[in-house]
Amino acid sequence: MLKRIRVQQLQVGMHLKEFCGSWMDHPFWRTGFVIKDRKDIDLILASRIIEVWIDSDKGADVPAGAATLELAAEPTPVAAPPKVLRQPVTQVPAAAELARAARICQSSKAALVSMFEEVRMGRAVDVGGAQQLVEEISNSVARNPGAIISLARLKTVDDYTYMHSVAVCAMMVALAKQLKFDDAQIRSVGTAGLLHDLGKVAMPTEVLNKPGKLTDAEFDIMRKHPTEGYKMLMASSGLDAVSLDVVLHHHEKVDGSGYPERLAGEQISLHARMGAVCDVYDAITSNRPYKTGWDPAESLRRMAEWKGHFDPQVFHAFVKSMGIYPVGSLVRMQSGRIGVVTEQASGSLTTPRVKLFYSTKSAMRIVPVLLDLSQSSNSDRIAAREDPDFWNFPDLNELWSGLSDLNR
Repeated sequence: MLKRIRVQQLQVGMHLKEFCGSWMDHPFWRTGFVIKDRKDIDLILASRIIEVWIDSDKGADVPAGAATLELAAEPTPVAAPPKVLRQPVTQVPAAAELARAARICQSSKAALVSMFEEVRMGRAVDVGGAQQLVEEISNSVARNPGAIISLARLKTVDDYTYMHSVAVCAMMVALAKQLKFDDAQIRSVGTAGLLHDLGKVAMPTEVLNKPGKLTDAEFDIMRKHPTEGYKMLMASSGLDAVSLDVVLHHHEKVDGSGYPERLAGEQISLHARMGAVCDVYDAITSNRPYKTGWDPAESLRRMAEWKGHFDPQVFHAFVKSMGIYPVGSLVRMQSGRIGVVTEQASGSLTTPRVKLFYSTKSAMRIVPVLLDLSQSSNSDRIAAREDPDFWNFPDLNELWSGLSDLNR
């Protein structure tokens, strides 16, 4: 029988079924395990978790006569996100969400490292844990989509695979909202985005982390990761068909030149077509050992020129969800000032909020000023994109985010 108890009642030998609270409030990725070490209890007591569910049929029970908070004859579905995450989400400015989004990125990376390692050891995917992670990312997107999407773009060599998964999840959620999906569909494609590259855990490390261009033979190896990921997910219970489909088909192209099955046009599901756009955008905007990531606005321009790669309607919806000048884009104004996009304006793709910090006329840095181009009182307008590599502003990420420590 399931029993909800206070964490102070936990004992070695109990089967911990589920934490009552956000996955970010405790240091454990997986639930549903028998506590075998007092250190695990100490970690829970040191966390923000107050109550947990235990299963007395699978482990030790509370002492006879001890009080419990709630009993349940049937197990609480692990896949259901905690009730605390189902409260209405209020939209907030980017500045109010960025610090929280940074914490979510940190926690997400740690959770995905753990999940990928467990899959690497042959264990099934913890679907409940994955869906809780998606719920937290979804809530951040609902509060302000630009915050977590832009932060997840900033990756180191070591955490690329994990943060790429977070970024694609967040973009899939934002794109699904743009396409008017309902809440269940949004979380379904978010889960698919989070797991889309799971098959990379089966790839040889020397190929996956090679700091240079892959040979044809190495690329043939990497092309197997969708199929490997599909096999891994097939061994897990509780995943819907959307995740299986996106994992297998996110590298298909509408002209039939993709892999692994060379599907074309309508043969590729809408969800997989969404995954293809989100996957490529994050890949080309991220720094890699062998290349510097492209500017976000420049990336959208180039993607628009790749005929036969993406579904045009899905790509147009993606641009609407990101803006013509996504957060982090470097732009030059008609006044000659240079700035970085900090946030999108609601209802307009071409009038974001821009932080101006450099004058091309004086060739000097200026005191940063935030300009909301959607306001009619502002006569200055964006004249062109600028190449960050040409200008090499060392504090560009700090300028658009307002965060001084973005090393993850």
